[in-house]
Amino acid sequence: MSELLFTLTFAVAAPFWALMILLPRWSVTERIIRSPLIVAPGVVIYAILVLPALGEVLPAVLSPSLDGVRELLGTVDGAAAGWAHMIAFDLFVGRWAWLDSRERGVPALVMAPVLVLTILLGPLGLAAYLAVRARWRAPAIATTPDRI
Repeated sequence: MSELLFTLTFAVAAPFWALMILLPRWSVTERIIRSPLIVAPGVVIYAILVLPALGEVLPAVLSPSLDGVRELLGTVDGAAAGWAHMIAFDLFVGRWAWLDSRERGVPALVMAPVLVLTILLGPLGLAAYLAVRARWRAPAIATTPDRI
């Protein structure tokens, strides 16, 4: 079961990555990626893997030690859960970066390698986007005078 869920995890996230990277200007992409629910399949897979093992997981995360985390992730179920965790969070971060980049006008050709880096090495992709994002100003927020 864990092997199937491990394989399924990336399969449910890949279409969203493909839309952001390959079809960033398609109106359907915008509508789909705007929904935070795109991470739901990965979250559900994570829950299926973690909830039955909560008795083992909670002690390892409430009082983490290197050996405890190694033991937890060193099992088939632990590795599959760790993978689902990474895929879900990487997709959430990639979604945020993609949406933010659209608001800032960051070119799609600049974002494509950043998103690929986020898929492969999540935190480094986030760092790359934070560096890229500093070069493009956020759009001015329209303000209206306060009414009394």
